[in-house]
Amino acid sequence: MAQEPSWDEMFTPSPDAQAQAPQGPAAPASRRALREESGSRSSGGGRSGPPRRKRRLGWLWALIAVVAVLGAGTAAVWFTFEDQVRSVLGWELPNDYEGTGNGEPVTVVIAEGDFGADVARSLVEAGVTMTYDAFYDLAVAENPTFSPGAYSLQKQMSAQAALAALQDPANHVTATALIREGITLPQIFAALSEATGVPVEDYEAAAADPTAFGIPAEAPSLEGYLFPAKYTFDPGISAHDQIAHLVNTMMQRLDKLGVAPEDRQRVLTTASLIQREARQSDDFFKVSRVIQNRLDTGMMLQFDSTSHYGFAVTHGTSSAGATVFTTDEERADPNPFNTYANTGLPAGPISAPGDVALDAALHPADGTWIYFVTVNLETGETVFTTTTAEHNAAVQQLRTWCKTTDFDC
Repeated sequence: MAQEPSWDEMFTPSPDAQAQAPQGPAAPASRRALREESGSRSSGGGRSGPPRRKRRLGWLWALIAVVAVLGAGTAAVWFTFEDQVRSVLGWELPNDYEGTGNGEPVTVVIAEGDFGADVARSLVEAGVTMTYDAFYDLAVAENPTFSPGAYSLQKQMSAQAALAALQDPANHVTATALIREGITLPQIFAALSEATGVPVEDYEAAAADPTAFGIPAEAPSLEGYLFPAKYTFDPGISAHDQIAHLVNTMMQRLDKLGVAPEDRQRVLTTASLIQREARQSDDFFKVSRVIQNRLDTGMMLQFDSTSHYGFAVTHGTSSAGATVFTTDEERADPNPFNTYANTGLPAGPISAPGDVALDAALHPADGTWIYFVTVNLETGETVFTTTTAEHNAAVQQLRTWCKTTDFDC
């Protein structure tokens, strides 16, 4: 049985241990030495593994990945449920502007049949209101009536300001054209162009095929088929649509008067002559009687107005401002409008007849007159006669008036 070490032996180093022990007090190990010692132990036969620093970086990247995943999820939730989240947290963004606009003008067009939803959409697209809901909710609450047309508004208006502006007639943008009775087609195109800014060439191109507007095939042109009146057009309306509107207005007038489609050309041609020759309202119906009496007896009409018009159309000149008298050349020209060279009505209308002329063409006054002449071009006084002698006397009365006044006859 081995002898157990005594108490002293247990706590007394052996000679070998004393020989290996360093002499003197031990120097404290530096941090660098400790790191090197730790490195040497880990590279020896002890437990292996990555350096502690690398392990810390690995956890950092893992944390970043987790945060990224959570961030992506949060973003997805935000974009999907932003409105609900804002509502719950009280973070709602404003959906309406304040005030009456930023001063930048913009035109908004309300089409026929547009309702609140359509108008709300148009306002947002034009930059007038901030959101669709702002105006639509207001329209539902107030149930306004929207009139078709173009309206001058401003960008960044509140829904209430935009609605008020749309209800104000002063903001309704229109172009007004006054088409006078008795003027010709080129003059009508010029008046429309001046009012709307559409080039005259656009009207001429649109009128190249008169049948496209539903007028009779025998009509030489659109002359006489555009009703004279005051018209308002929305911005952007084409020349074709403007002409169509004037033609449709004339057709409505003829339908109201009971004119059959096959009689339109004859009635309009007669009415256009009355419009150019008569001066005073009562004379319209007397001129109509003269036309009818001459047609009934086979006499030539011999109207100076038709000679002026036909010569101008045939030779590419303007009949505007022509004198009341015709030249030998005009009366002899064989164009189909010249009633000095052709019996019966001219080939078509020579001007734009109005309501009175249309009525007179259908309802000539009772009388036997076959002549008439306006003896005072300022007052429109006209003398109607039944004999050549009476007519020649009236013509001389006109010539005397022209010589004694400054009027350009």
